[in-house]
Amino acid sequence: MVHNGQPIAADAYCAEVQTLAGPVVRPSPAKVQVMMAMGATVIANEAGELTPELRAVCDMLRETFAASVAANVYCSFQGVRGFGPHYDLHDVFAIQTEGEKVWRLYRNRAEDPVDYPGEGESARDWLARNAGPVMQEVRMRPGDVLYLPRGWYHDALAVDGPSLHVTLSVTPLYGRILFRLLEPAAMQDPAFRAWLPPADRDGGAALAGRLADLGRRLSELAASPAFRDEVAMAQQRLRPRLPAYDLPRRQTLTFYAATGLAPPVVSGPARLAIDWAMTQPRFALEDMIAQFDFVAEADLRAAVEGAEKAGALRRA
Repeated sequence: MVHNGQPIAADAYCAEVQTLAGPVVRPSPAKVQVMMAMGATVIANEAGELTPELRAVCDMLRETFAASVAANVYCSFQGVRGFGPHYDLHDVFAIQTEGEKVWRLYRNRAEDPVDYPGEGESARDWLARNAGPVMQEVRMRPGDVLYLPRGWYHDALAVDGPSLHVTLSVTPLYGRILFRLLEPAAMQDPAFRAWLPPADRDGGAALAGRLADLGRRLSELAASPAFRDEVAMAQQRLRPRLPAYDLPRRQTLTFYAATGLAPPVVSGPARLAIDWAMTQPRFALEDMIAQFDFVAEADLRAAVEGAEKAGALRRA
């Protein structure tokens, strides 16, 4: 919960509850309603599984943008602003569901931000100072959708009674992912494991030559089809399959064991699953499907079937 841009301390709207596992702290409906009566904004994060319709929208955005997607629900009240002028580190689709809300869009936009800069002052003050003048006001009514690109300064205010809206945060990968993925790939090349020469050797020429060589190797690695597959798999991990419980049905497991023969070459993310399977003394196909939830189930089944036909896997 927040009020006029400031988070409300949890003890103001939570209470200790006794459970079979011991005491836990949970939001108290009575305290939450008191805070709401005082004008506080209620935020329900990670609500993407709340309804089948919301789940379908989140899935569509994940597939369209190869991104992680989070859905948050905001309930706010007339005349009280939840947050002051700010930008987000992701793209936003705001869907108005109940009541009306006025969004103010400011002139300035941060260029592809990945954090909130500002030294010597609070982030809230820094954002308000750098937002610029109001460029446009948009009045949102139920069914309206507003798209806000990453970095666009904005704020919102309920003007006529209560307001309920859902924000869908869309966060694709960006260039920083290369640093994380390149390191383990580069370490397979002995050149990246060798000591660097002292900076003063040969007037600096030795170090400069070595860095130029490593840069060339990194460039070739980043442009390789294998590394492209690594990036594609990182994107795929952002949009895992979202299975549901099917109680009281009990799943039947299909066990396999590696025979020691090499499996057929598998392309794409399913290759990781087959590589894993070859190291297991025994595994369940259903466990593989659960573990590699970023790989299409049909691709996993096809890879296992191919390995079984080739004699690399057998039923166990």
